[in-house]
Amino acid sequence: MEIAVLGGGNGSAAAALDFSAEGHRVRYWRRNAEGVADLNKRNNTLTLKDHTGEKEVQIAVVTADIEEAVSGAALIVCPTPATAQPDIARAMAPFLKDGQVIYLPPGTFGSVLMAQIIRDAGNRADITLAEAGTLPYLTRKHGADTVAVTTRATRLPSGIFPRRNAEHALKVIAQAYPSVEDCGDGLSGALMNAGPIIHPPLILMNAGPIEHFDHWDIHNEGTQPAIRRVTTRLDGERMALREALGYGAPHFPLADHYDPDGEEWMYGNAAHEKLTDSGDWRENLVLTEHRYMREDVACGLAFLVSVGDWAGVPVPTARGLLAVASAICDTDFEQTGRTLGSMGLADLSRAQMKALLQEGL
Repeated sequence: MEIAVLGGGNGSAAAALDFSAEGHRVRYWRRNAEGVADLNKRNNTLTLKDHTGEKEVQIAVVTADIEEAVSGAALIVCPTPATAQPDIARAMAPFLKDGQVIYLPPGTFGSVLMAQIIRDAGNRADITLAEAGTLPYLTRKHGADTVAVTTRATRLPSGIFPRRNAEHALKVIAQAYPSVEDCGDGLSGALMNAGPIIHPPLILMNAGPIEHFDHWDIHNEGTQPAIRRVTTRLDGERMALREALGYGAPHFPLADHYDPDGEEWMYGNAAHEKLTDSGDWRENLVLTEHRYMREDVACGLAFLVSVGDWAGVPVPTARGLLAVASAICDTDFEQTGRTLGSMGLADLSRAQMKALLQEGL
């Protein structure tokens, strides 16, 4: 399959290498022209490192030209932080055609946001956007030429926007990610996102160590019982909101990520142990700038709170964490973050929202 992979981060690099290794023809787009030139000099080849060992993988096309990347691609995979979605949507809007599928793993309701931007740019093509509950890889770059994949997602619950295109979209995505699972519409997909549940308590309740130590592993010594109790309460609010909106189980409770004997979570069993054992998350974190703050709090947690307000479902833990994050960053994420209000959707009735999610814009 012709697959475009967008972005220069860990997840995008892992996707480009994984798809290439599996025989797909990949067009890998990075906005960083210098990074593209460096990869071209390497004959578009990087080292993929996982549990099977290391191997050299060549990517068919590495380009800074987004038209070259997305034109004619059956699937466009965009595993970038949610903060990059608006710019990417504007950049690729002129080149999208009927039938193309854009996959956001995860999305933070980026499926609807990007669709709005593409429509406002004048493109009326019948495209489909889907968003997953997590990035398909636990991955980090090792230097300039190696991408290490600790584990891959074994279950990828994904919501489809517009819902009327679900059969087509899931068929296309499954060719790249056989672990994809249908979890309903785009809002269901957004409320399956694990990032705004696992990461805000970890960075906010570890704020002191993060600012004090040069390197700190929030998933290892940073995951203590008190923090896990907050995570469990926050996840309970997410699942209660899903239930109130009519999205049934499975909700992929985060407790299963931590419990090696629990139900299979998105990364399979014992994923937390694999993550901490790798040592790849002992990092230098800039608290106010890290994507866990700017993506999972300012976009994901703000969105969760706004949906709770819209649906009339209390989310006190989410709201409290959002207030603490706002104080740390000296801003008000309820006003400046990604919300139904900022997307112009807060005044929709439930019936109107259902129709939007089913039929699209």
